[in-house]
Amino acid sequence: MSSENLTSKPNIGPAIRKRRKQLKLTLQALCDKSGVSVGYLSQVERDNATPSLGTLAQISAALDVGLDYFISASKPSDGLTRTGTRPLFALDDSSLRYEALGADFPGSEMSSYILHIPAGYVSETVSHEGEEIIFVLEGEIQQTLDGQSFRMTSGDSLHYSGNTPHAWSNPTDQTARILWTGTLTVLNRKGTIELPELSHKQNA
Repeated sequence: MSSENLTSKPNIGPAIRKRRKQLKLTLQALCDKSGVSVGYLSQVERDNATPSLGTLAQISAALDVGLDYFISASKPSDGLTRTGTRPLFALDDSSLRYEALGADFPGSEMSSYILHIPAGYVSETVSHEGEEIIFVLEGEIQQTLDGQSFRMTSGDSLHYSGNTPHAWSNPTDQTARILWTGTLTVLNRKGTIELPELSHKQNA
C-alpha cells in the first residue's frame, strides 16, 4: 500500500479544545451550549472518552463548525508545501504579503508564515496569548519587545512570549522577508485572530 494512501486517526479531543479556545469559551460555556456534561466533555478533550456521532454533532453545532472539522483525517502529504508553488496573499489592500507554511488540520497548534515586508512599514504594538519565533530570511527589521529594540538582519532570530508587548518595522528601503512561527491561531479561514496589520508610516 502506498504511503500516500495512509491516513491518520482523527484527533477529536485536541481539536475540540483548540476550537473552544479560539472562540474564547470556557469548558462550562461549551457544555451549556452543547448540552454535554462538564465531566464528560473534559474526558473527551483529554482523549479519555470518544463521543457518539450524535454527541459530536451537538458539540460541533456549539462550536459553529461542521462534523467534518473533527472527523476528517489528514494524510502526511497534506502538510507538504513546495517553494515556488505557495500562493502569496494579502489582508485587504495591504501590500504586505504572506505565504502559508503550516497545515490547517483539526488539533494543530502551530501556525507559520513567510512575511514579505515592504520598505517603510511598521506594525502596531500588540500582546496576546501564545509564543512567537521570528527568523529573518532576507533584509532587515527593527523588532521592539517590551520597549527594547533589536536590529535584526538575515540569519537572526528571536523567540518570545506573545504576552510581552511587541511591534516590528522595516526601516530600510528594501523589502524584508521573515519566517514567523507561533502558537497563536492566525489568518484562519473560520475567522479567529489575525496577525497585526501593517500600515504605512505617516512620515514615510
